[in-house]
Amino acid sequence: MSTTLDTRDTRTAVLDDAHVGDIRGALGTIRLDDHGDRRGLSAKLKTLLAIVGPGLIVMVGDNDAGAFATYGQAGQNYGTHLLWTLLLLVPVLYVNQEMVLRLGAVTGVGHARLILERFGKFWGAFSVIDLFILNALTLVTEFIGITLAAGYLGLPKVLAVVLAAAVIIASAFTGSFRRFERIAIALCAGSLLLVPIYFLSHPRTSQMAHDFVVPDLPGGQGQLATVMLLIIGIVGTTVAPWQLFFQQSYVIDKRITPRFMAYEKADLWLGIVVVVVGAAALMGATAAAFAGTHESGGFTDAAGLAHGIEAHAGKVAGVLFAVALLDASVIGAFAVSLSTAYAIGDVFGIRHSLHRGVQGAKGFYAVYAGIVALAAAVVLIPGSPLGLLTEGVQTLAGVLLPSATVFLLLLCNDKQVLGPWVNGPKTNAFTAAVVGVLVTLSIILTASVLFPDITAGAILDIMAGCGVAGVLAAGYAFTKRRTATKEDPIDRTGRDNWRMPPLETLTRPAMATGRRIGMGALRGYLLVAMVLVIVKIVEVALGH
Repeated sequence: MSTTLDTRDTRTAVLDDAHVGDIRGALGTIRLDDHGDRRGLSAKLKTLLAIVGPGLIVMVGDNDAGAFATYGQAGQNYGTHLLWTLLLLVPVLYVNQEMVLRLGAVTGVGHARLILERFGKFWGAFSVIDLFILNALTLVTEFIGITLAAGYLGLPKVLAVVLAAAVIIASAFTGSFRRFERIAIALCAGSLLLVPIYFLSHPRTSQMAHDFVVPDLPGGQGQLATVMLLIIGIVGTTVAPWQLFFQQSYVIDKRITPRFMAYEKADLWLGIVVVVVGAAALMGATAAAFAGTHESGGFTDAAGLAHGIEAHAGKVAGVLFAVALLDASVIGAFAVSLSTAYAIGDVFGIRHSLHRGVQGAKGFYAVYAGIVALAAAVVLIPGSPLGLLTEGVQTLAGVLLPSATVFLLLLCNDKQVLGPWVNGPKTNAFTAAVVGVLVTLSIILTASVLFPDITAGAILDIMAGCGVAGVLAAGYAFTKRRTATKEDPIDRTGRDNWRMPPLETLTRPAMATGRRIGMGALRGYLLVAMVLVIVKIVEVALGH
């Protein structure tokens, strides 16, 4: 039986009483009754150390096995010419993750549960089902990364997968949030191994600096389709749907409240810096390793990257790369598994907290361990189409990401949910533009899977069509805003102590005609695109 707070007394929507209490972070503690001001650098630093975790883990967790393959492919095939994509993704990463950390701290309710309560059973079920499927497939790619790293290091594949699965499961089964976070942050520190690999590979710093700020599409018109698909892959591996679910629930489980919002934003920026530095180092190292070789432009997998780096920079660099890949795969598996267990616990009302032992949250830990074991088993099945699964993950993530961002934007404009913490006009405008770009990339990605020989002209036509639709939508929104009754400015006073009331006290948001049409169109696109992509993947797997 689930345990919930007595909302009549607390008047908040927090679903699990384990989510209320002292903040026991990996690097410090903040007591529940500690309401004092943080004055002085020392006090602020101690508070930041206690808060650090959610933003750092969610960002570094996204530099996982799939990211190693994608960034490595960009470096091997195109040098550092696509580094600029990382700079463009920084504001996207921050705005998306800042909105979910705000939702977590203010509401105390996970992402999937909010979608269920505010948008109905269809979207609630859809969000959980697609998250479960996509996360299970993503976990498979993490174990693929583990096998590739183990193969390079000369370790038996079966032993490596079994040991990794055991470590991933055991780390969460301690019944201590602090112990889990310490392990996770230690793994995040391991991601910095990419920095010495960068220096051992000796890439051209001046070229790196230039390509980081000057956009370029290498290969010209003849390779536009290939380059565009790789850029979409970079976006998909850097901004993934599971991140939204993970950080919101992890902020809740860590018991972070609105009064620590500034510190949590600093934690998020720390994670973004680490992930961008790691991605740039990886792209630069592989660019230097394969420049001028016959393997330039011939990416195979992460193991091929390790051998190329070894040939260029020595055995130590190759070993460091393999260890970094192993580390990235494990931290990615941590985050993806937890996001699934949190979401299912939130929606079905079962206890879901790392503060509880196994006996206190059996369903939560069963989901976590079950999805890890399932992914490990798939990788060990002889003849499994592992390459196809990796491609399928990237494609499905690209298809589903726009819908996740749409719901995030709607929730962050729901005054009953966020009160004085709702989005301002600038955040809404930027996020709406991001949604438009993500929808365009999603359509291109879906089309490329269905039509592998898609031409550069067809891609440009899709972009032009989406651009026209975006301009029309922006014009409609601007006109409607000009003619609408002017609303009172948002009163943000006292917001540090404002929490969302119990869910059952909120009224379902009214759906305007335009929004209803848009939601219906989104539902239709998602269903059609997912069915077509899955059919195509099955056809390829069967050899048709």
